[in-house]
Amino acid sequence: MIGRVVLMACLCIIPGIALADRLKDLAWVYGVRINQLVGYGIVVGLSGSGDGNSGLTLQSLESLISRLGLQVSARDLNARNAAAVMVTADLGPFMKEGQALDVTVSTVGSAKSLQGGTLLMTPLLGADGEIYAIAQGNLVVGGLGVGGNDGSFLTVNIPTVGRIPGGATVERVVDTPLMEGDYVLINLHRADFSTAAAAEVAINATFGAGTAMAIDGSTIRVRAPANAGARVSFLGMLENIAVTPDTPPARVVVNSRTGTVVIGGNVRVTPAAVTHGSLTVRVNEDFNVNQAATVVAGGNGAVVVPGEAVVTPDTQIDVNQEPARAFVFDPGVSLSSLVDAINAVGASPSDLVAILEALRQAGALRAELMII
Repeated sequence: MIGRVVLMACLCIIPGIALADRLKDLAWVYGVRINQLVGYGIVVGLSGSGDGNSGLTLQSLESLISRLGLQVSARDLNARNAAAVMVTADLGPFMKEGQALDVTVSTVGSAKSLQGGTLLMTPLLGADGEIYAIAQGNLVVGGLGVGGNDGSFLTVNIPTVGRIPGGATVERVVDTPLMEGDYVLINLHRADFSTAAAAEVAINATFGAGTAMAIDGSTIRVRAPANAGARVSFLGMLENIAVTPDTPPARVVVNSRTGTVVIGGNVRVTPAAVTHGSLTVRVNEDFNVNQAATVVAGGNGAVVVPGEAVVTPDTQIDVNQEPARAFVFDPGVSLSSLVDAINAVGASPSDLVAILEALRQAGALRAELMII
């Protein structure tokens, strides 16, 4: 397995170089969020790449046409040029009626491609079941699907998913608690008590003592102006305050699927000795086949009568054990020394994970080991 060891080096505090981040890059304002919308619709105008005789699509077409005042039976329809689809969109914060949303359209049936299709009017629902937007329009499909009469089919990218830029219109506004109450809540993207305390200090230094108070490791409560217009200006200044985040905790993250290992800069190892070696055993199973025969002597000479074949197992076992290589970690060894020692013995990513796990079990690894 090919893998990589990625180092997340410590940042040294150099006078004159600002390491602070804007508060907007570290946190988000409570109540300012997106809402997911979903709907079920029909795409028409396909060039023979639709769902065909799918019962779901035929029933949907029958229901749609009946709402237009026509009486039709599903037996009289053919969905070769139509497809049943799911439509999804994200309703951003503060969006008002009449604004446009981008929508994603994905097939749910046996349609081969949505190329050239048109989405018919589709209501988009929120988690509460209410309609918040209406989608309709021509699809933009980045994939391509081509089929032959012999059943062969060539697919480029994903032709069963398309987009409609600005294809939905907002019909309902989502209320936000941002303008309610005397306070706004600032939530850190990554909970950390030191960073929350630093944000509190930075906000109070800008707006005055008592303006902000960290109520836990993730949330800072900030007193805001009661006037809505003043509150918007206040938040604009608040999100641009410079905050110096605390260094992350000592952590080793291993991606078991790709073999990537990320070692944080604060990782330390207490005194420990590690022996690393590998034992390779190869077993090759083979069979020897001997054809048995019976010789019968008669008046006309000897006659050879074939018998049953005799199968004899033939197993070969090769053992190759590399000499174990040992290395010692001194007290408080740093990240660079840890990586150099492991690389010196030629450890693969799987060996590296085994070494780190053994160090953690021995209590010598001063870091959290995470497998993702």
